[in-house]
Amino acid sequence: MTPGPPPPRRNERPARRALSAESAVRNGRDGRDGRGRPAAVLWDMDGTLVDSERLWDVSLAELAVSLGGQLSPSTRSAMVGTDMENTLRMMFDEVGREATPAAVAAAWDELTERTARLFATDIPWLPGAAAALADVCTAGLPAALVTSTTRDLTELALDTIGRQFFDATVCGDEVRHTKPHPEPYLRAAALLGVDAADCVAVEDSPNGATSAEAAGCTVVVVASEVSVPDGPRRIAVPSLVGVGSAELATAYHRGRSVVHDPVEQRPLGSP
Repeated sequence: MTPGPPPPRRNERPARRALSAESAVRNGRDGRDGRGRPAAVLWDMDGTLVDSERLWDVSLAELAVSLGGQLSPSTRSAMVGTDMENTLRMMFDEVGREATPAAVAAAWDELTERTARLFATDIPWLPGAAAALADVCTAGLPAALVTSTTRDLTELALDTIGRQFFDATVCGDEVRHTKPHPEPYLRAAALLGVDAADCVAVEDSPNGATSAEAAGCTVVVVASEVSVPDGPRRIAVPSLVGVGSAELATAYHRGRSVVHDPVEQRPLGSP
């Protein structure tokens, strides 16, 4: 898959140019408090940047059959944004099997191996994601990847996505509490040396949005097959097409404003 010309690598980022007065106003920067842009952008991976959820659909359905059952759409939806441990707990409940340590360990290995083979082929980008990452990188905004996927599978996905886009990565097996707990986003912000409340998170699932919001982030919610409830600091977008650093700055300002002056939830781009 070729999303376009190679983006600038982090160590090859163009020098930032001074903002003119007009562009400062347009981007919300007044030069006094430094709050014109988010301190960082924190990206979810599965279902937000790449269509890896469809690959998980395959490996999870096959595991359910291997365990002697079928995976229902409702249980599959509940698994979105969760870590491997909780996914397997729901799987064993679904198929009516006792979750003994040996059975869970075997299922973990089977699921990981099958998913790794799928990830190693070619993970499809979601619309607008490659351009959004490149724009944030070119704008010089720090960025982190915050995913519930384990490190070994994330490394395979990064072969497609590109490691150069991220200053830090946090995986599901590297935190004590995974999404919907705020720890993954708090850890990502700490690794970047910023306050999570000054960050924009980009998510697609209820668990992920809850995690980011609980950490204090403004959350840009990308539409997916799983409905995500509205929230005071959640800004909805139909996809990442046309979303870049300027749009994320707009979302950041809207999210910060509702902390002191709550307003009705509106999609990004609405007046």
